[in-house]
Amino acid sequence: MSIQLTETAARHIRKSIVEKRGGVALRLGVKKVGCSGFAYTFDVAREVGAEDHVVEAHEATVVIDREAWSILDGSTLDFVREGFKETFRVDNPNVKAQCGCGESFSV
Repeated sequence: MSIQLTETAARHIRKSIVEKRGGVALRLGVKKVGCSGFAYTFDVAREVGAEDHVVEAHEATVVIDREAWSILDGSTLDFVREGFKETFRVDNPNVKAQCGCGESFSV
């Protein structure tokens, strides 16, 4: 499987992550937190590691470390605006439950 990027997410990665922040890609990951177990992380990737998975679509690049790949595999990454809030949104088919606030999830 793989991870899909929407055109909106790719445009934001190219414009905000690469051009403004000087990175080579968006680094998408997960960390253990919250009441459900995991939360998504988003950071600027300054380099691609030897064991990173690389996803390229719509002229944008996302890197994911090997440990996060199994949790994120099959997901779609989008970038959404809701009122004054802008954020990446991950549609992850591996999620079995989310906490009430939507900040953490379990697989």
